Amino acid sequence: MPATLHTSHIKSLPLLHNGKVRDIYDIDDQYMLIVTTDRISAFDVIMPTPVAGKGIILNQLTQFWMDKLSHIIPNQMCSVKLEDVLPNAAERAEVANHALIVKKLKALPVEAIVRGYIIGSGWKDYQQTGAICGIQLPDNLNIADKLPEAIFTPSTKAAVGAHDENIDYTQSKELLGDDIAQQVRDISLQLYQEAADFALERGIIIADTKFEFGLDNDGQLTLIDEVLTPDSSRFWPKDQYQPGSSPVSFDKQFVRDYLETLDWNKTAPGPELPDSIVTKTAEKYKYAKKLLMGQ
Repeated sequence: MPATLHTSHIKSLPLLHNGKVRDIYDIDDQYMLIVTTDRISAFDVIMPTPVAGKGIILNQLTQFWMDKLSHIIPNQMCSVKLEDVLPNAAERAEVANHALIVKKLKALPVEAIVRGYIIGSGWKDYQQTGAICGIQLPDNLNIADKLPEAIFTPSTKAAVGAHDENIDYTQSKELLGDDIAQQVRDISLQLYQEAADFALERGIIIADTKFEFGLDNDGQLTLIDEVLTPDSSRFWPKDQYQPGSSPVSFDKQFVRDYLETLDWNKTAPGPELPDSIVTKTAEKYKYAKKLLMGQ
């Protein structure tokens, strides 16, 4: 079991932001350092208990998918080495395999969510309105049913501790402008479909996922943040999938399901997670990586 990294402590670079999972440091005008920790969040609240090895797996999967999907859209990855920006050996050792050096881009204020199956907040919306984010769906769908086609259901990006809000495509155009909104929608659907087809061959259903995008200095849309990880997606084992019931998953839905059994109001501070939940969660992340990457 790798050493657990709940919070990084790099002193040689200015800290820009502590997110739910990532600590972001400034390098220069072109680049920044992202440290993917072992923190886990649920219902937009950071849990006090980390999951050992989780951050490394998230980084490995993100790099894997960005490389695999780079023919569709440019991404934030760069060739700068960790030793070039962290000459201190102790600092490098603390964040080894947790760190990514990426290009600085102007992040868009929308999360690009694609759903191929009906579950989660989308299922709740459908039960009330028959639609998700303004997209009317067929009658009589059951929980976890596959949708006739994948749908783009964007949301706002909330600050740490706040909740994202689902919006419709028209609202995304108001936030992004018509051209960028259309690019985000079309590319998100293309990324999802290619990834979902690949994952299905390896025994994983990608029920839904979120992408994030930024713009470079030339206005080029670029894929940023994590990509198709168990933190940003719902991964279901193909051989256990049964529509009509909430499927078991390789993602942090396992933690959400446990938290739903507690008398907790889904606001900070989050409760400590028992060892059994942490261990099982770590196993799920590892197995998802093994299926997708063949390792």
